[in-house]
Amino acid sequence: MSELDNKHIVLGLSGGVACYKAAELCRALTKQGATVQVVMTEAAAQFITPVTMQALSNRPVFVSQWDAREPNNMAHINLSREADLILVAPASADFMAKLLHGRADDLLSLMCLARPIDKVPLLLAPAMNREMWSHPATQRNMAQLRTDGAHVLGVGQGEQACGESGDGRMLEPDELMQEVVRLFQPKVLQGKHVLVSAGPTFEAIDPVRGITNLSSGKMGFALAHAAHQAGASVTLVAGPVGLATPYGVKRIDVRSALDMHAAVMSQLDHADVFIATAAVADWRPEKTALEKIKKESSGQMPAMAWTENPDILALAAQSARALNSELFCVGFAAESHDLKTHAQAKLARKKVPLIVGNIGADTFGADDNALLLVDEYSAVEWPKDSKLVLARKLVAEIAARLPTFRKSV
Repeated sequence: MSELDNKHIVLGLSGGVACYKAAELCRALTKQGATVQVVMTEAAAQFITPVTMQALSNRPVFVSQWDAREPNNMAHINLSREADLILVAPASADFMAKLLHGRADDLLSLMCLARPIDKVPLLLAPAMNREMWSHPATQRNMAQLRTDGAHVLGVGQGEQACGESGDGRMLEPDELMQEVVRLFQPKVLQGKHVLVSAGPTFEAIDPVRGITNLSSGKMGFALAHAAHQAGASVTLVAGPVGLATPYGVKRIDVRSALDMHAAVMSQLDHADVFIATAAVADWRPEKTALEKIKKESSGQMPAMAWTENPDILALAAQSARALNSELFCVGFAAESHDLKTHAQAKLARKKVPLIVGNIGADTFGADDNALLLVDEYSAVEWPKDSKLVLARKLVAEIAARLPTFRKSV
């Protein structure tokens, strides 16, 4: 199932050179299953043609409020009532000022004003010159639009069509796509701060060798992504993985278990939820050789002393905030066999309210997973599904447990 199946989006274009990005955005929205109805201002048509947008949306484009194609000649009513979302990208400074004052002298502004506010959200993607963006009038207008219920996005930074550089560029199409998908997700963690650890750790033996594991980090990254979509501010502590940072997520890169321990502990005071998906090495070499260890003529592996790494999850679960039921800790158990038995043992040993188990060999590096949720009362199996689908389901499960959370001891 695509992210935007069964969603009908009205894509509005006001005047600005960023209209060229709307073409790619329209295509991306349709690829994710949405139907897209394009509405353009006359100014927008100076930058990109209605013919282009019609070809990409596969629907007739509306430009004028006097369009005779609507039997009742009320396109502003009909189009807004059919929409699940009105997205204006680009939203120029002039267009946002018009919306602020309730002016409606073209089809797009008429439609924004006539939409049922409680049913059809309005998402604005500003695009303008850096001086226009920073002008107090623009900032006041955006603040008031947010107060009036519109979702006003931020902007990108970089070179602008005028030759200047700074804030004011419209977000890129993939970023706008993420914002659209996020808007439709239930905000079950609104106002919460979620801390996620993900991926493996690497314990150096010498400058070129080390001990690690097969964790790809995909489940943890999916959870960070899902938590952000659910309204949380998210910090992701990531071991050495080759994954892109989920949109809207703050990322801290680490390498070793000691690095991950320090990063997690530095963030705990700000977190409401800690999800420990990282596959942290239990042991590390007591000493790291300064030079590459050469193969011995005896054919024997050189003797090496090992020391235990900090138990990050257990330490988090015993922190003052966790003991005061201010921090909800979730652990992951990647096992090779007897999943339920090992997950239940880990729940008791770590003293956390929830352990999520999976068979490591079946999920490391894969895009899907099957989970076992274990708490002190039950063990519930979740069948195989994509990691993002499971992540959203787990985020909803965690959110449902937060109001009644009491620390297990």
